[in-house]
Amino acid sequence: MIAIDRADDALLEAVDRALADGARRARAHLACRPGCTECCIGPFPISRLDALRLARGRARLAACDRVRAAELLARARSAWARLRVGFPGDPASGRIGSEPAAEMAFLERHARLPCPALDPDSGLCDLYPWRPLTCRTSGPPLRLAGTDLEPCRLCFVGAAPSEVEASRVEPDPGGLEDALLDRLEAEQGPGWETVVAFVLGACRAEAG
Repeated sequence: MIAIDRADDALLEAVDRALADGARRARAHLACRPGCTECCIGPFPISRLDALRLARGRARLAACDRVRAAELLARARSAWARLRVGFPGDPASGRIGSEPAAEMAFLERHARLPCPALDPDSGLCDLYPWRPLTCRTSGPPLRLAGTDLEPCRLCFVGAAPSEVEASRVEPDPGGLEDALLDRLEAEQGPGWETVVAFVLGACRAEAG
């Protein structure tokens, strides 16, 4: 698993470089700041790779700050107790099922639930270095798999379309994430998605 962790670190470095370049181009149009929690509310699907990364972060936090780790665990358990009721998949494994309509209804039903990694006092993520790729790429206009996505509603307010396009980011043009997910599938079986609250509050530390 160490090799996977190192490959994941390389993925994060590449993604963070791309996002930093986009932020330089966006300048004041990018509203993302410490304490902004726009993208921290509501559950969302995360990959097995995200889950492994979050579990590493949780273990690191527990080793260096037991109080924060205990508070995080309490929030995660509370969130998962709510989310497991009517969970669109297997609540025992935390794996989301294959019914898009049920998944969408679930996400909409809990759209106002804060992420358990969010510290409600500081407005900061307790697992920021290990956050999922969805969190890392929130804010700027993206290009994912050839599809252009709109920026966060708080960003580029009043900007011209040309300014939006000039700041568009393709966070993983080399397909590093897909390659890692394929590798995990080859080593551990078919891929799956889950939610942050399960990884932090219900599953084993290795999240594998």
